[in-house]
Amino acid sequence: MDRIRLGILQVNHDKSDEIGDHFPDDAHRFRDLFDQLEQRFTYRVYMTIGGELPQSVDEQDAYLITGSPLSVNDGHFWLPALYDFIRACDAAKKPLLGTCFGHQAIAVALGGDVGYSSDGWNLGVEPTHFAAQKPWMAPFQDLNFYCSHKEQVTKMPEGCELLGSSERCPIASFSKGDHIFTTQMHPEFSRPFMEAVMELTREELSPEDYNSAKDTLACQPDGLVFARWAARFFQQKGQEA
Repeated sequence: MDRIRLGILQVNHDKSDEIGDHFPDDAHRFRDLFDQLEQRFTYRVYMTIGGELPQSVDEQDAYLITGSPLSVNDGHFWLPALYDFIRACDAAKKPLLGTCFGHQAIAVALGGDVGYSSDGWNLGVEPTHFAAQKPWMAPFQDLNFYCSHKEQVTKMPEGCELLGSSERCPIASFSKGDHIFTTQMHPEFSRPFMEAVMELTREELSPEDYNSAKDTLACQPDGLVFARWAARFFQQKGQEA
């Protein structure tokens, strides 16, 4: 089986002692997830948070934009170039997966909107209910994901299809053709990492909301199922369905 050349666009660098000193960074979390699959990958990490991007969409077979605690609405210096790269991938029908921040960045780059959720922080484990199926989504099922966000996509770009929603995130997953695929959630998180994130966020939550989020951790997340979906998606040649 040929290896997929996967470019990971990292839009976060964990600097806090509680996170950065104890856990792998975003790119490594995805590598650890995908390395559990039969499909093998060759990885190239681009530190997009520092302004690094591929010179051409053809440098890799597919791309993934990671999550980040940063906001797409905060005017970071590297965002315009990232948006240009997203639009270049769209034009070339290059497989592009966005998670959390990546999901939101793809939405904005293609004409959608991102804003704060009226429900505040969404933390813990939450199921995404998938109402539409794409070729790579097998086995087709609802998936439990770790989640950590207070912003979300509020308007999907034109030409995109809603794939999945959760109780607190109406636009939790969307696609465009067979070359763009997104999720607001975090298939790459582990339980210890999720617990650390929740502790960092605890002061922003009421005791009731914190305990409710903590209770959801009893649910088994489906990150590995999503990884299999992603591997099939990366093998798509970007042809419209």
